[in-house]
Amino acid sequence: MMKKAIIFLLSVLPLAAFAQNPVIRHIYSADPTARVFNDKVYVYPSHDIFPPEGQRQDWFCMADYHVFSSENLTDWTDHGMIISQENVPWGNPTGYSMWAPDCVYKNGKYYFYFPNAPKGGRGFAIGVATASKPEGPFTLEKEPIKGISGIDPCVLVDKDGKAYIYWSGMGIRGAQLKDNMLEVDGELQEVKMPRREGMPEMPPMKVAGQEMKGLPDGFKEGPFAFRRGDWYYLSFPWVRGDTSNGQNPTETLAYAMSKSPLGPWDFKGIIMAEHENHCWTNHHSLVEYKGQWYLFYHHNDFSPSDDKRRSVCIEKVTFNADGTIQEVKPTMRGVGVNPATSRIDVDRYSSASADVTTALIDTVNKFRGYQATLPKKGSWICYKDVDFSNVQSTGYLTVCASAKGNTEFYVREKNAKGKVIAKIPMTVITEMGQFRRDQSGQWLTQTAVLEYLPKGVTDIVVTCEGDAEVSIDWVQFKNRLNYFTPVAANAAAAQPDANGFIRRWMLLEPIDYNIRSNIILTESYLDENLKKTYFKGQFDDNRLPLDGAKVSATGTISTGPADTRMLTGQQTIKETKQTLKWHALESGTYNVKVFRFAEMNGCKPYNSLFWGVTVIDSPEDMANLRLAVGSNGASMWWLNGEKVLTLDGDRRMVEDDCVSQRINLKKGRNVLRFALINGPGLSDFCVRFIDENGKPVTNYKVKNSEK
Repeated sequence: MMKKAIIFLLSVLPLAAFAQNPVIRHIYSADPTARVFNDKVYVYPSHDIFPPEGQRQDWFCMADYHVFSSENLTDWTDHGMIISQENVPWGNPTGYSMWAPDCVYKNGKYYFYFPNAPKGGRGFAIGVATASKPEGPFTLEKEPIKGISGIDPCVLVDKDGKAYIYWSGMGIRGAQLKDNMLEVDGELQEVKMPRREGMPEMPPMKVAGQEMKGLPDGFKEGPFAFRRGDWYYLSFPWVRGDTSNGQNPTETLAYAMSKSPLGPWDFKGIIMAEHENHCWTNHHSLVEYKGQWYLFYHHNDFSPSDDKRRSVCIEKVTFNADGTIQEVKPTMRGVGVNPATSRIDVDRYSSASADVTTALIDTVNKFRGYQATLPKKGSWICYKDVDFSNVQSTGYLTVCASAKGNTEFYVREKNAKGKVIAKIPMTVITEMGQFRRDQSGQWLTQTAVLEYLPKGVTDIVVTCEGDAEVSIDWVQFKNRLNYFTPVAANAAAAQPDANGFIRRWMLLEPIDYNIRSNIILTESYLDENLKKTYFKGQFDDNRLPLDGAKVSATGTISTGPADTRMLTGQQTIKETKQTLKWHALESGTYNVKVFRFAEMNGCKPYNSLFWGVTVIDSPEDMANLRLAVGSNGASMWWLNGEKVLTLDGDRRMVEDDCVSQRINLKKGRNVLRFALINGPGLSDFCVRFIDENGKPVTNYKVKNSEK
């Protein structure tokens, strides 16, 4: 047969870890056929879209196919679009009817089967595309399979190598395929087409195969056949309800068993009952992976008011000793084990107290997902199977949540009374609305230290510990990055990074510095207070500190009752004497996180005054440069003893937030020094030299000291 040109992949998109239902969260997906190839699970779904203008707006609309893969049913990769209706040589390029597909392996090739409306014809046909890899690229056959008029193809490749194809059309039909996997084996039969009410009589058609016998009465579609042991299974969406009197019952997933691939079949019952929200369709596949059977199906989770836009879900399947299938209950949690370091959407919980509710975060962009609301103290949600094996003892917890009042929630292990992993206080900081929303309405995140670190795979439970309502989106356990690397005294000089940022510094452990608010950090305030002597040699460019050298520093702290210290006239300020150490360090990131430096040395990161110095070794005189700085908090910068830049006020760290006037680097030794003050915030900074065109300067060396 002649073949059409190859359809190339458009993209490969690693998705976030989703061990919750639905598992595909950036596009609508339905009719999932799951297959195991090369020790991975590949899912071939249809792709629901919203109908373009001119198409029926209340009906299914599908124009292309994607393929997804996973090795653990948690981390999914979108391999991009593999076939579009515009490229099918025999298909209607505006048919929008690329419904349930399938893909199997035989003869060293992957065969992708799909339905489509043919050009200028009636009904549907089944096309084939082939590839050397399960994700493609696929080459389309010029013509569809002769004798098949219908939708939802499924192919079973038996142990003896024979292949059988099943489809929906005039009931559920099946036939053996020839060895080339492109033609039906056997003569076509002339079948009289049933006359539809109000329509003219249709001429007979030549069709392949035979109707599957032994199935129940009622509407059936979407066959999926598989073999387990000596039993063949034919499963299918089935409407078992009464359709008379204008009733519109929804689909179940049902199945029958046989000792032969083409029946006759013995109907056994239901795999999954009708969706509780009356989503009209369900469609599915069953696959064994690493010793466990799974049911892939769809539901309209991300489109609850529109059951023509669906999403793929997964559940575990259990077989009885006689081969029959235990009924599967749909869940929000789904399957798979979440690494604790992945984003865990706890709103898709395994179980919860009776008062917990879930709702979409955004009713416009539904792919933002859900929130679980814990309305009062004692409310809880449990999320099963979280793997803590990659979390370090120095890790921390990031949460995305909101509250309607000052409250607190805990993350616990195993149950609502289990060990406390972390405590998260919630404080409303806006007059209207919920906790921590930015101007676009997005929830902001906050972090919490770990009180306890679980081992291995366990369950986590979120409990409301206060009187105000709490809504949870997700939690994620994170390991601290390698923020700093010690620099040996004999280490070679460094260079700024590719973007010009200076990472090598001599940093002094933070000096206690009491301020009520960063608002007071005006330029005049900084000029006055940073002239003071906090330690000996703080401006001595002729004698720079050595790694490990200690200094005696004078700082300030406030005393008084904790609940009155922030009130004017209620606090007492006193001087403190500290013995602090210099550290020669290389920052692991372009933004030098001095608050992490404080934490790693057992110092408090807040209400602190940080000092640092480095040496810029320039190979030549460089004129008309500018120092570009961003800092969280207020900072002042000196080059060769001259103040060149001040960042005042309550700032956030932004690249090139402030830029100095023109300055010069002299050939050889230049000393760059800073002081950074922060009250309640977490301090960090980034700094580089830029030229008159705003381009980073990188052709110099950076040293911690004179060596």
